[in-house]
This record gives sequence, C-alpha cells and structure tokens, in this order.
Amino acid sequence: MFRVTIRGKFTGLDDTGRAAVLAAGGIAYTERGAFTHDQSVTAFTFRCQVPAGPDDGQDEAALGAMAALEAHGHPHEILQLAVTDMRDIKIRPKGRRM
Repeated sequence: MFRVTIRGKFTGLDDTGRAAVLAAGGIAYTERGAFTHDQSVTAFTFRCQVPAGPDDGQDEAALGAMAALEAHGHPHEILQLAVTDMRDIKIRPKGRRM
C-alpha cells in the first residue's frame, strides 16, 4: 500500500467545483482521495491511498494518485508530490523498550 500526498492549487474553480471539493474533504487517506484546503479553496492537499502490487514502485503509486485526482475533474496545478511506501514502515511492538 502506498500513501500519496499531492499539494497543489486550483486553477479556475467554479462554484460547482468548490462545492464538490468541500464535499470531498477529509484528512484520511482513501483510494478515491480526500481534499484539505485553505479557506478560499485555492490551495489544496490531496491524500490518496494506492494499492501496491508486488512489482509496483513509487512511480506507479504517483501515477495512480494523479489519476484519482484527475477523476475529480477540477482544474489544478500540482506543486509537490510525496509518496510513502507503507510496506517499508516498521512498527515496534508495545511493551518492549530498549
């Protein structure tokens, strides 16, 4: 599983698009993606969770997240993109201190 965070800005967002962004708001990583945004709904952060196949890497995850962002249909410009491979995250068991 990959978690992808895309920071960007909307370009020419109309009232219908603004309402759709407000409805798709949230801080959780989902496969459909969720937006957080500034008060004027100009700048945004898009969080997307992308399933990982055995041979998938960061490039495939980035493309999957950009496709999810494009599926929302809002005109935008991507400013920054970050990919985290959750397969690389190690969780220490509770109760063991070193």
